[in-house]
Amino acid sequence: MRRSLLQMGDSLIVRGGTPLSGTVAVLGAKNAVLKHMVASLLAPGVHTIDNVPRILDVEIMARVLDHVGARCERDGARLTIDVPDEPNPEAPLELVRQMRASILVLGALLARTGVARVALPGGDDFGSRPIDLHVRGLEAMGATFDLRHGVLHGSAPDGLVGTEVILEIPSVGATENLLLAAVLARGTTVIGNAAREPELTDLAEYLQKMGAKIDGAGTSTIEVHGVPHLEPAAHRTVPDRLEAGTYLVAGAMSRGRVTVTDCRPEHLRMEMGKLADAGCLIDVDVEGSSITIQGPERPIALDVATLPYPGFHTDMLPQMVAFLSVADGTSLVTENIYAGRFRYLGELNRMGADVHADGQHVVIRGVEDLSGCEVDGCDIRAAAALTIAALRADGETMITDAHHVDRGYDGFVPKLAALGATISRT
Repeated sequence: MRRSLLQMGDSLIVRGGTPLSGTVAVLGAKNAVLKHMVASLLAPGVHTIDNVPRILDVEIMARVLDHVGARCERDGARLTIDVPDEPNPEAPLELVRQMRASILVLGALLARTGVARVALPGGDDFGSRPIDLHVRGLEAMGATFDLRHGVLHGSAPDGLVGTEVILEIPSVGATENLLLAAVLARGTTVIGNAAREPELTDLAEYLQKMGAKIDGAGTSTIEVHGVPHLEPAAHRTVPDRLEAGTYLVAGAMSRGRVTVTDCRPEHLRMEMGKLADAGCLIDVDVEGSSITIQGPERPIALDVATLPYPGFHTDMLPQMVAFLSVADGTSLVTENIYAGRFRYLGELNRMGADVHADGQHVVIRGVEDLSGCEVDGCDIRAAAALTIAALRADGETMITDAHHVDRGYDGFVPKLAALGATISRT
C-alpha cells in the first residue's frame, strides 16, 4: 500500500542540463475532482468518480467529506463516495484552512440540509481572495450568515429560493458555490457574469447526471431550474489542463521534445499560442488527445497577461515566468487574477534570473544561464515553476517545501524521471 502523501519527503533534488524526451499522460483535473467530491453531498447514496489523481488536495477533501459523514474509498484512479441520508453540516478549521476549495461545501450543505458551519478557508496565499461573492449570492437565495470565532454559520431553514445573481467578476469559486446551491433551490436561478472554465462545465455535466437541470454552463450566463432531489451518479473527471501545461513547459524549458497524452488540447489554446510565440514547435493531435512540444535553444521574449478562461490561466503563469527567465530579450507578464502571487520571484533570482515585480506586473530580463541552488517551493505552481527552472540550471537545485507539488500533481517526480530528468526526493 502506498504511503500517504502527507508522509513523503519534503525536498526535491534536481540536476539540470538534460533535455526531456518521451511521453507523459495526465489524469483528471484537481480543480474539477474536488468539486465533484463536494457535489456528491447533494444526493445520498454511492457515487463513483473516475480519472481521479492521487494528490494531497484529494486526500484533504476526503477528510472533509469524512467529517461530514461521507465515506470515500479509492481503487486506483476510481473514487467511490458513500453519502449518508443526514450529513453533518460542519467543515472544521483544521481541514478547511489547508485548502480553499473546501469553502464549496457551504453551498452544497445549505442546499442539502439548510445549515452549514464552515471555517474560513486557507490554502495558497495569493493575497486577498475574499468569499464575499459567495456569501452575497447565497444571501440573495435566502440564506443568512453569521461569522463567529472564524467560522461562518449559514442558515436556510425554509430552503433556498432561485433568483438572479450577477457576479461582479467571473469568479470560479463563487460560480461553483452558487451552482451547487441552485440545483436544489426552489424555482430558477440565473448566474450572470459566470465563470466559463472547463472544470466548471465538467461539474455541471456531473450534476446533470445526478438529475440537475442546468443550461448555459461554459457561457457567461448559467440558468438552473431547481429540482426537489438528486440521485447518485458515475462520472469521469475532465483531464487536468494545468498538469498538461506544466509538462509542456518543462519539455520546452529543457530544450527537449515531450508528448502529453490523455489531455484536451482545446482547453490549452491560449497557453499553446504563447508557447508557439516563444519559439516552441507544437503539434496537436485532437483525435488522439495529445500535444507534442519541441523547445527552442532559447525562448523568444514576449508579453503574457492572465485572464479568466479562455484567457491565459493564472496557474500557468509561474511556469511561464520560469521559462521566459532564459528568453532572448525582455518579457512583461501581468497578473490580473490574484494579487500577491509573486513570492517565488526571489527564489528564481537566487538561481540567476533577472525578474522583478512592480505591482501586478513582472519584468523579466532574459539571461542565458541559470545555476542550481537551494530554493523554497512556496505553493503548488511555484514549486512546479522552480522545478522547471532547475531542469535548465547548471548544477544541482534543492527545492524545499516540495510537499506543495503533491497538492496538484500525481506522480510529479516519477513522471519527470521517466522523461529523462535527473530528479529525486529526500
